[in-house]
Amino acid sequence: DEPSIAYAIEAKSRNDEDRMATAIHKLLEEDSSLRFYRDPQTNEFLLAGTGQQHVEIVVNRLRRKYGVDVTLRAPKVPYRETIRGTADVQGRHKKQTGGHGQFGDVWVKVEPLPRGSQFEFNNAVFGGSVPKNFIPAVEKGFIEAASNGYLAGYPMVDFKVTLYDGSYHDVDSSEMSFKMAARKAFKAAMNVAKPALLEPIMNVEVQGPVEFAGDLMGDLNSRRGRISGMDTKGATQIIRAQVPMAEMLSYQRDLTSITQGRASFSMEFDHYDYVPQAQTEKIVAASADRSKTDMDE
Repeated sequence: DEPSIAYAIEAKSRNDEDRMATAIHKLLEEDSSLRFYRDPQTNEFLLAGTGQQHVEIVVNRLRRKYGVDVTLRAPKVPYRETIRGTADVQGRHKKQTGGHGQFGDVWVKVEPLPRGSQFEFNNAVFGGSVPKNFIPAVEKGFIEAASNGYLAGYPMVDFKVTLYDGSYHDVDSSEMSFKMAARKAFKAAMNVAKPALLEPIMNVEVQGPVEFAGDLMGDLNSRRGRISGMDTKGATQIIRAQVPMAEMLSYQRDLTSITQGRASFSMEFDHYDYVPQAQTEKIVAASADRSKTDMDE
């Protein structure tokens, strides 16, 4: 199982902090669906599992088995970026400094791929217009640029790059020059390829007393949820829905207040889908604020 939800995890004390990583690594050896990593964007330690309950069980085991106390905070939503359109662009890097200059020049086609395809690089260069030894540098340049996204700093996925032409200079061309040319081509492509944000959509199952069914459904609809099925077992109503993860971060608290603590839910990752325009604007604005703060610090 791939992890679907990641919580920021913090040790309660200095003493716990020293032992936290060691204890978690022991748990990782026993449980292949668990991940523990530092988020390069926020510098937080994240603990990821297949669902909220999975992560909570792990936290209990840390306390019981290893005596390590940690607190969990709401996870950051792992948005992704992708493209909806295609582009055919040039990326040219030319710099003249004393002695050696830098020169790299590429022509690429960029196109979207189906969800879940990640990244594909296709070398279609004929006649050595880009020498073979520089082609890995072009691919690397694209991978590095894509990892920082374009709209809001989230990794760009599900796209294909075809390198089909370019030019080089006998003396001034280098791997670095072609990497820089690829980065320029990435930026140029994003201006035309209709970049878009993707968000994780969760399968959510809620169980609660039948008399709250209407309220629970109304609440899920207000979270941009789509109801996918319902069952009644005695006095218990089971509601299944697909809801964006971003709308589920405060769900536990709200569910408790809607049902006076008499309902429970579970959720797991299902797929990525496009973020609607209104939400996209907010996320892009928040990321612009974040990078401004980073610059000020």
